[in-house]
Amino acid sequence: MTATYLREEHEIFRDAFRKFLEKEAYPHFSEWEKQGIIPREFWRKMGDNGFLCPWVDEAYGGLNADFAYSVVINEELEKVGSGMVGIALHNDIVVPYIADYGTEEQKRKWLPKCISGEIITAIAMTEPGAGSDLSGISTTAIREGDHYIVNGQKTFITNGIHADLVIVVCKTNPHAKPAHKGISLLVVERDTPGFTRGRKLEKVGLHAQDTAELFFTDAKVPAENLLGEEGKGFYYLMQKLQQERLVVAIAAQTAAEVMFDLTKQYVKTRTAFGQKISQFQTIQFRLVEMATEIALGRTFLDDVIEQHMHGRDVVTKVSMAKWWITEMAKRVAAECMQLHGGYGYMEEYEIARRYRDIPVSAIYAGTNEIMKTIIAKNLDLV
Repeated sequence: MTATYLREEHEIFRDAFRKFLEKEAYPHFSEWEKQGIIPREFWRKMGDNGFLCPWVDEAYGGLNADFAYSVVINEELEKVGSGMVGIALHNDIVVPYIADYGTEEQKRKWLPKCISGEIITAIAMTEPGAGSDLSGISTTAIREGDHYIVNGQKTFITNGIHADLVIVVCKTNPHAKPAHKGISLLVVERDTPGFTRGRKLEKVGLHAQDTAELFFTDAKVPAENLLGEEGKGFYYLMQKLQQERLVVAIAAQTAAEVMFDLTKQYVKTRTAFGQKISQFQTIQFRLVEMATEIALGRTFLDDVIEQHMHGRDVVTKVSMAKWWITEMAKRVAAECMQLHGGYGYMEEYEIARRYRDIPVSAIYAGTNEIMKTIIAKNLDLV
């Protein structure tokens, strides 16, 4: 069943993007996994072909495309591998902050290069001592004349090695009460004095995705790099987290569909006791159960996407989609590996990588425990 928000032009775009990936990504992805990073050259090719931030207004070099194009891009990137997540983060999570809260000067300075792939972006929220509780961050940015002096540390930052622009969540008023009213967003550029990168972190999965620690030691950031208003950072984050979590759900749903297809193909060719294992009723039932959960996830997700495209407040439904679909994808990963038998544990089989990659989707963009807390609050249970 085709989603109602997808039209013929979206499918034409999907076909073009898929052909691009078949040439520029699929043949190289295993090597990118070994290198632990996706080459900047690929980002530039994405930009050259119009696959970075197509939703941006034409005035800044974008195509003014609707969110359905982002859905298509995120689905096709996930089919290559979950390690492509940094592109989705750039396209639909970080750059929207600049487009929606940036000044005209900031947008003209940064957006065209975000679209071309010359600039790669990241957002730095998490700290060693603060994750889901953003009001607990300790990174500070104190105004001194026409600059902010930034001090602090961030960790688990997607695109942390490549990033040319980092939106840093910091406290411009460390004494504000409540604490979240002192949070602001500051754009830190690559060569900012006092800004350094730590190691590229070694992760269980997402090996092609560069994830890093970032350090700020009396980093001198121009005051003109403040994004939006001082003290409004927490509110901006809350407004944008809806789309961020939706992007995570889209990727997890796609991953579950890919893992199911891989496993279905495998059990139809693998033989045991003189017959294909797909002919055993126990195997059939397990596949049927997965197929049903995956179909339920897709139906709910498509409805949430459509409502999001119409500008509706779907925070509760997005939180439901994010926690349920990522947990479903984890179940599918475990079941699919099991059905592959010993081969499922071998690196040469894609299911092994998928099994490693999927768990973090239940952690980033707000843990699933936080999703349930949000849902409970919105159900008036708190």
